[in-house]
Formats: sequence, C-alpha cells, structure tokens
Amino acid sequence: MNRAAASAVVRDGPVVERLSVSAYRVPTDLPGGDATLTWDATTLVVTEVTAAGRTGTGWTYGSAAAAQVVADELAGLVVGFDAFDVPAANDRMSRAVRNTGRPGVAAGAVSAVDTALWDLKAHLLGLPLVRLLGAARDEVAVYGSGGLTTYDDDRLEEQLRGWAEQGIDRVKIKVGESWGSREARDLHRVRLARQTVGDGAELYVDANGGYTRKQAVRMASAMADLGVVWLEEPVSSDDLAGLREVRDAVTADVAAGEYGYDLPYFARMAASGAVDCLQADVTRCGGVTVWLRAAAVAEGLGLHISGHCAPHLHAHVAAAVPNTRHLEWFHDHVRIETMLFHGTLDPEGGTVTPGAGGEPGHGLTLDRTAAERYRTT
Repeated sequence: MNRAAASAVVRDGPVVERLSVSAYRVPTDLPGGDATLTWDATTLVVTEVTAAGRTGTGWTYGSAAAAQVVADELAGLVVGFDAFDVPAANDRMSRAVRNTGRPGVAAGAVSAVDTALWDLKAHLLGLPLVRLLGAARDEVAVYGSGGLTTYDDDRLEEQLRGWAEQGIDRVKIKVGESWGSREARDLHRVRLARQTVGDGAELYVDANGGYTRKQAVRMASAMADLGVVWLEEPVSSDDLAGLREVRDAVTADVAAGEYGYDLPYFARMAASGAVDCLQADVTRCGGVTVWLRAAAVAEGLGLHISGHCAPHLHAHVAAAVPNTRHLEWFHDHVRIETMLFHGTLDPEGGTVTPGAGGEPGHGLTLDRTAAERYRTT
C-alpha cells in the first residue's frame, strides 16, 4: 500500500458529530482545606462527544470557565474531525488556545475533551480503554487521600479507619497548615494517623507547598520517626531547586507534578532531580494523550508516575504504563464521581481493576438525574 492510500484508510473513520459541555458545582461534605487554601465546593466540567451513535465522556475539576473555553474555542475544532485521530485533535486544540493562555483553565478544557475523545474511540471499537491503550498490568494500587487540615481529630480517625476497612494500606493526610505556621498540630495529626492505621500501612503527607525549604527538612526529619515515606510538595512545585534540596536531605520519597499543564513541565521537573515520583493529573495536563507521554518521560529517567486525583479517569491510563506506582483515591473526587456517575470502581483490598467487566471506554457514564441539581451551565 502506498503512502497516499494508507493515509486515506487512516482518515476513513467515523466523524465526531456533536460535542456538549456542562458544569456542576458540588458542595463539600465538610469544609475543605490544606496548607494554603480552603474551599466549600468543587466544580467539574463534563464534556460529551458523539459519533456513529456512541458517546464518550470526559471531565476536568477546576473552574466553570473551562466550559466556556470548550464551547467557544474547542468544539469547532473537534466536530467534523475523525474520531479515531485523538492525538491529532489534541494537537489542534493545544495550538488553538495558545493566545488564550494554555496553562490553567484552557488546559483543563483540552484535557476534558481529549479524555472524552479517547472514551469515544474505545466505545466505537467496543473495548475497555485499558485494552485500547494496551495493558501493562491488571491491577492498579490506590492510596486513600484526604485528611484535610479542616478536619478535627474524630473526623480524621473516622476517614483513616474507613480506608483500613476497605483494605487500603496506603494513606495520605494534609500538613503544612496555615502556610506551615502550625507545626505542632501537623505533627500531632501525623502521630494520630500512625496510631490509627498501625505500623503496617504506608503513611504519606502532602504539604501543598506550604513549608519553606529548611522547615520542610526539619518537619520531614520529625515525621520520619513516624514512618512517613511520601512527602508531597514539601515546598512549592515551582521551586525545583528547593524540591531538589529537600529531596537530597530527607529519607521520604519527594513527589510533585500535579500542576503540570503541558509536557515540557514534566520534562523539566523529571530531569531536574527534584522528585522521586512524578505526579500527573489527566484532568489538567492535556488528557490521556499527554498523561501517557508524561509517563514515558518519567520512565525514561527511571522514575515512577502517580495519578493525581480524579481516580476513575486515571485507572485505565495508570494500568497502561509499566512505571505506575499508584493512583490517588481522593475522598472528595471519589465522593463526587460516585454521586454523579454510573460504573464506579471498588478499591477493596487496596487496588482497582479497570476494564475487568468488559465495559467499553473508561466505564463511567453521567447520571443526568443525579447531576442536574448541581448544574450551573
């Protein structure tokens, strides 16, 4: 087959006929907070793309403004485009938002559409997304994530025990409260977490960039005696030199990367020696297309990758790469995805098995009746 004929075959797939977008604002179950931010609701923007009678779904967490970016700047690029050529669509979208400002809201919009397109392609082929991508593993480890700084001791213990009852033996809590100004309470909460989960569980902490460099080293040293093995964003993820300084001084693995909005960000972070495990968020980085590339960058430098939040969107892509360490079973997103979608996964035993039931795509569909009460646009 000559090159022209091959190109014709590739472009002969079903065409995207429709793209719709909606935004939902879901109140938190309790006031939320970490080292540097508090919140009382979470917004997700859901995109749906349709071709040949099949629909793919994707979403991002963040601002409802992402819905406007999808409607005004991305829909016209995707409708009429070959539904099988997802990387090409991703490239078109990423180029189109250059002057809009790709990092941040626009990247979330691109991510939601890209993920919906991959879900659509898997539906068109009748395959679980992990089989379309190619599985590297059957199961993906999860870690329980929450332990917000706004929780009192009783709520923290209750959440930790809940994960233990599910057989999840990796757990993470927030530290660095009030920009690192409450060190004694941080250590108290870490001690409480260790007492609650016992010595057999892996204990992680996330400072959300709330510590200074030397403060992070001091706190990590104190937490090492409590068996903390994962130190997430001990200083700002924008401070690669600081992350490297902390990493060189502590025994816990240092992790960061959740605010990566394009591939060069991950390449810089991974190559800098700043982290032991690279984090990437499929709802921010550019969707499934870019998440897989970030995983390859990490693998090429001998690093693991971990899926940040949005657990049901990470399960399939995490199972498709050999260097996945785990994905974040984040309380707020688990709660929302369970409330608003059909087909959620069971983390019993500390792992999830995406695609086990043979459902096409990532396996989740929007429950319109449940979601409608939270709809904003």
